[in-house]
Amino acid sequence: MSLLNSPFAALSQGRAGGPRNSNSTKLTDLWQSQTDFCDAVGGASNDGAVCFTGAPVTLNSTGTPSPPSGMCLEKIANGSYLNMAGHPDGSNRAFFSNQQGKIWLATIPKEGSGGTLELDEAYPFLDLTDEVHFDTELGLLGIAFHPRFTENGRFFVSFNCDRAKWPNCAGRCACNSDANCDPSTLDPDNGAQPCQYQSVIAEYTVNGTASQPSTATSANPSEVRRIFTMGLPFTAHHAGQILFGPNDGYLYFMMGDGGGVGDPYNFAQNKKSLLGKIMRFDIDKIPSAAEIGQLGLWGNYSIPPDNPYTVDKELQKEIWALGLRNPWRCSFDSAKPSYFVCADDGQDRYEEVDLITRDGNYGWRAYEGPYLYTPPQSPGGNTSVDSIRPIFPLWGFRLNTDVNCSASIIGGYFYRSITDPCMYGRYLFADLYAGAIWAGTESPVNSGNFTSSKIPFNCARDSPISCTFYSRESTSGLELHFLVRGR
Repeated sequence: MSLLNSPFAALSQGRAGGPRNSNSTKLTDLWQSQTDFCDAVGGASNDGAVCFTGAPVTLNSTGTPSPPSGMCLEKIANGSYLNMAGHPDGSNRAFFSNQQGKIWLATIPKEGSGGTLELDEAYPFLDLTDEVHFDTELGLLGIAFHPRFTENGRFFVSFNCDRAKWPNCAGRCACNSDANCDPSTLDPDNGAQPCQYQSVIAEYTVNGTASQPSTATSANPSEVRRIFTMGLPFTAHHAGQILFGPNDGYLYFMMGDGGGVGDPYNFAQNKKSLLGKIMRFDIDKIPSAAEIGQLGLWGNYSIPPDNPYTVDKELQKEIWALGLRNPWRCSFDSAKPSYFVCADDGQDRYEEVDLITRDGNYGWRAYEGPYLYTPPQSPGGNTSVDSIRPIFPLWGFRLNTDVNCSASIIGGYFYRSITDPCMYGRYLFADLYAGAIWAGTESPVNSGNFTSSKIPFNCARDSPISCTFYSRESTSGLELHFLVRGR
């Protein structure tokens, strides 16, 4: 098979199985068999990966392939898990946590092996149920592992606590005079007093008996450091996910508008409030007590120097982006880390996926998605639409118009596996009730032209565990697609 301008010519120079300084345009001149070719370019023909078969191929296609007409899911476990994080050592292990406050270390079976998830719920990696307050939108909401976890064993947990039950649950109230809010004027919300429930980020470390952090099978239950504590005015919209930036190493913290229909105190647009924001912390540079007081910090962290509001003393220096209602699941594209994407739950009209940028304003509550929004009440004042430059969504859908029985969007990941080439580079997201998965595409790459398509899915016939799809399940995953509990 002759290949003019073969893209494999460069691969043959010094790569295993390929002769040096060859000008051949035939794969069979460079590699004598399918196995030789796959060994040279990084795949293995016997593991089911995409590989050279000797059949004719087309190399002049520059367009993005159409998304697949359907997706096959392999169910490997039962259980109600809210978070999943791959082990930082790159192995086939992952951490799972539930909303009640437990974290487990599990082993994921090889794709197509017929195996099931190896997770023993009787032996959690960390049990924080005594500290975590669990309710409808409260609980253990996020886990993140330090970029150098394999060296230092440090990891971080985001959760909610009840100050009425735990003395260490004591932070400043997000409803305060700076944010144009008086907690004494707020009515109890679902039986809770204003700022009774707190949002916490705490640091932990793996069990010190392990020879290396990566070999640890349990964590020290004692909190190493309290990073952040803030009282919540209402009982909803706390988001709570935490992520480390792959390029900068800073900790990103997603926070909702605090609840209440239509964000009545306009927290999301108020730069003196941390509600309705994405925050960015330096957790490696520990501030002095004087610095914490002088800067008005909410905990034990430093402010990255390039955060957008470090100069103005009146504004919250932790803010990275604003104008969000309840960002539910964000991720960085592993192949293009500048693409930081968050799904944001709408009020009652539009569910959206946003590309997060420094100082980006995503419109809520002046806008809900691309539509103007008028709150039913506004004791905290309003923001003029002419005073902001909103960044509108990459993707989204209208509630119960574009999608039947939709309720709450759930963000996912950019797919970067070779298992399904037609899915490569697409962003996958889902909805809590709709039983649907969407694939978002930028085509051509780097064009800023974003489209999405709905992907039907069903369970593989050879799935090791029989699949029963419930209306309250959703999908997330990177190389393996898991059915996990959504909200």
